[in-house]
Amino acid sequence: MNRGYLGNFKLKRVNEKVEFTQQQVEEYIKCSNDPIHFILRYCKIVNVDKGLIPFPLWDFQKEMVLSFENNRFVICKMPRQVGKTTTVAAYLLWKVLFLPSYSVAILANKDRQALEILSRIQLMFEHLPSWLQMGVSEWNKGNIELENGSKILASATSSSAVRGGTFSLLYLDEFAFVPSNIQLQFFASVYPTISSGKTTKVLITSTPNGMNLFYKLWMDSVEDRNTYKRVEVLWSDIPGRDEAWKDEQIKNTSEEQFKQEFLCEFLGSTNTLINSTKLRSLHYKNPIKQNEMGLKIYEEPGKDVIYSVVVDTSRGSGGDYSAFIVVNVSTLPYKVVATFRNNLISPLLYPNIIYEVGKHYNDALVLIETNDIGQQVADILYYDFEYENMLVSANNGRSGQSLSGGFGTSTHYGIRTTKQVKRMGCATLKTLIESDKFLIEDYDIIHELSKFSLKGQSYEAEEGSDDLAMCCVLFGWLTTQPYLKEITQVDIRKKIVEQNEQMLEQEMMPFGMYSSGDDDVDDIINQPPQVNRGEFYNEFTVDDEKRSFTIL
Repeated sequence: MNRGYLGNFKLKRVNEKVEFTQQQVEEYIKCSNDPIHFILRYCKIVNVDKGLIPFPLWDFQKEMVLSFENNRFVICKMPRQVGKTTTVAAYLLWKVLFLPSYSVAILANKDRQALEILSRIQLMFEHLPSWLQMGVSEWNKGNIELENGSKILASATSSSAVRGGTFSLLYLDEFAFVPSNIQLQFFASVYPTISSGKTTKVLITSTPNGMNLFYKLWMDSVEDRNTYKRVEVLWSDIPGRDEAWKDEQIKNTSEEQFKQEFLCEFLGSTNTLINSTKLRSLHYKNPIKQNEMGLKIYEEPGKDVIYSVVVDTSRGSGGDYSAFIVVNVSTLPYKVVATFRNNLISPLLYPNIIYEVGKHYNDALVLIETNDIGQQVADILYYDFEYENMLVSANNGRSGQSLSGGFGTSTHYGIRTTKQVKRMGCATLKTLIESDKFLIEDYDIIHELSKFSLKGQSYEAEEGSDDLAMCCVLFGWLTTQPYLKEITQVDIRKKIVEQNEQMLEQEMMPFGMYSSGDDDVDDIINQPPQVNRGEFYNEFTVDDEKRSFTIL
């Protein structure tokens, strides 16, 4: 007599005997060998209009199932509401039914979302004929365990979600919507235990949500930098979705939202400093060298090449990052050739790293942001390490001669990021990147810039850190200073004016524009606030001769 599991007559108990007919035996074998046959014939789903119905797999859903079965690592970039989660749920049910001791972890952005996926699997299981079911040994909202030793766990994605467990398959649902810091923590702590097996699988499905780790995994697959099998579904692959449907969706939402949720474009956040179209065109590459401390090298130093190191400092407590970028400033376009990023490095040890990298890159010019603990780092680098090729700023004063030869009452090594400096740096950085005068191939910088958005009257990270982005902002400010032109013989303003001269003339017609050839491109393009004469100074060494330039 079938008493069911804990009174649920839709579930078979452990050790419950079932008499098979010859036809059922043949059908069982066929189902065990063919997941598509099993899903089409025996899995049921709830349709919002028709209620409980058989699962009518579309062609792209069949391709998804085959990709899951034939590949260890699969990443799916798909629009909203295409049945991707239900398709995965049916596949996971097939795996635990027909493979003994097969363990699955379902991880989603939130617990509720993960439990919803598990509930779909439970619904399908309950409507299977008893001869296809396995006896149930555990059945609750967050966990299923069958008598063949297979099990499914549902949880929110976190660095500790599946720690200590052994899983045959890891499913990450809507992974692009998991906060960036959790994405990184998860892959650092959990992923290695999954990928170390020979038959374990990782399945990832999501709609894009900016340039986060999901974007990186997808682009790495495109460039053959990883072994993920890509599955991409277009909005038009869904029966009934035509141009009229598209127009209706755009009218009811927005074109930007349609691009992200249905065209699956990797859009950055809204109101980003850098235009989203330009952000999508930026491509990162793997560094030629990197270490565990967080240093990544993309190009080794060239002979007689001038480099600049722009430094941001944190307290090393695991929050904000200490970061710097190394930029080739000898020629246009400027190019990031190395980066450093670490949120645990002590400010007392940070100068050692800056010193070694600065010396390695031909005694690079070092600019340190000194709003907080950075002044300590700058002082250690200059006084303890005697690193002379540092940029110096002077505080305005009534009178007196500063150490750098300019007018001011006191000086300090580095630069304070005032509202004025940040405003000028942001405006210049935007111009540099969007006019292809500043090349960036580092993923972390691109990711930070994709979240570097307008908040109030300034730009900052929407989530996570913006330390590398701020290094780029300070570099943008640095390029506006005359001494950089004196050292490098590169006049970025003149180059941008020449490049855009024809466009500017067309834009100003019929009013006309007069240019003497000495116009300030900032006045023409960005109109940032002016920096008072004598506010900033530079001190550096070239051919053993100490020179000083006043920044206008």
